Amino acid sequence: MIPDKAPKDDVFHAGEDFKKESHVPNFEKYKELYLQSVENPDGFWGDIAKDFYWKSKHVGPFMDYNFDVTKGEIYIKCLEGATTNICYNVLDRNVHQRKLGDKVAFYWEGNEPGDEMTVTYRELLQRVCQFANVLKSQGVKKGDRVSVYMPMVVELVVAMLACARIGAVHSIVFAGFSAESLCERILDSQCSLLITADGFYRGDKLINLKMIADDALQKCRDKGFPVEKCIMLKHLSKEAEAPPLGCLSPPAKRPCPDMQQEKQKDRVKKIRPVPQVPWNPEVDHCWHSLLNGMSAECEPEWCDAEAPLFILYTSGSTGVPKGVLHTVGGYMLYVATTFKLVFDYQPDDIYWCTADIGWITGHSYITYGPLANGATSVLFEGLPTYPDVSRMWEIVDKYQVTKFYTAPTAIRLLMKYGSEPVKKYKRTSLKVLGTVGEPINPEAWQWYYSVVGEKRCPIVDTFWQTETVSFFYEFNKNINI
Repeated sequence: MIPDKAPKDDVFHAGEDFKKESHVPNFEKYKELYLQSVENPDGFWGDIAKDFYWKSKHVGPFMDYNFDVTKGEIYIKCLEGATTNICYNVLDRNVHQRKLGDKVAFYWEGNEPGDEMTVTYRELLQRVCQFANVLKSQGVKKGDRVSVYMPMVVELVVAMLACARIGAVHSIVFAGFSAESLCERILDSQCSLLITADGFYRGDKLINLKMIADDALQKCRDKGFPVEKCIMLKHLSKEAEAPPLGCLSPPAKRPCPDMQQEKQKDRVKKIRPVPQVPWNPEVDHCWHSLLNGMSAECEPEWCDAEAPLFILYTSGSTGVPKGVLHTVGGYMLYVATTFKLVFDYQPDDIYWCTADIGWITGHSYITYGPLANGATSVLFEGLPTYPDVSRMWEIVDKYQVTKFYTAPTAIRLLMKYGSEPVKKYKRTSLKVLGTVGEPINPEAWQWYYSVVGEKRCPIVDTFWQTETVSFFYEFNKNINI
């Protein structure tokens, strides 16, 4: 809304060309969608659900709930009676029904410039199916909880989707957490298996992830809950190339758009020491070894719409971290819809969310929301200031990012270095900027809008919680603010 006496300089307008292509071009359309959602939720969400595959349809109302203790038991029901599989909907549906198999799902950008990987939807589906078969071979079944403690690598996405494919419940723990924090979350969610990596570099700092994971597993044993199996990805080990996918063709090498190739050639990739990895043959299994001989086909486990999808713990900023459980059907529809409408997703977009998958933003807006829409995303392992403070804008130009979503903390950090590191790069591909994680102060907003977006990119300022799955408030980019 625009206050009646707001100074004209404080009113920001989205460009007319942008509005013409937008899913929500003006306030009237926004109001229309809003009224549909509250006055006829069954029809509103029912129409959205038609874009997804359901093994069986829901019976009764789309949603039912009671939050009034005076009226009986508190409950929430969504799509009761429906069965589906979210992995099938974000991968198989895109590969087979929507014919997006050759479309890039992720441009992975490592900690070091020049360390990169491109994964298509077809390749991602094959890798997920292979690892789903690995999990099944280790005794993981529908309803089991699996703890995932990994860096920002493609295999993290593979692990979570493999769990979803077989109906297991993933519980991802941020890779910056301590052994004690990991132990507490494993114990609370009663995870039967841990997936981790040998380690990773965060800028110049080595994180020996396996050592921390082993410490956590020992703490679990000391508390009477032995986790019987741990699968470790060799992320740092140079000799640990992934085995061939049997009859599958190797991933094609694709040049990234606008690579600034001369600059890339001048860079020498750092040779870093690989940590000595502790190993317990009774518990530990190598990710790459387990993949050997595994089929790249795995039938999805059809799950109730109200079946658990994942457990994710709150940050603990307001007390003891709480495990929040989200279910399959409603989560899938909500994150798919909000990603499409809030970021105004278009099929040719390159989207980049700088969050970590260890938090709800990464779950909803790196993995499930973008993939449900068949989007191409950038997955970034590194830091915004490494090896220099222009890293983010270099990546924007390298992959021609159109929709960029980051935190006010990162914006304020980069503001300290002025506009020159930003202006070294063109950023002409950018169309929408987003913020998440905390309130953004006016100075940071103005810098983001004026310097990064050059006063032509609308900003969506999102507000939500782990408990809400997705946005419950955002400033619509086509409504003057």
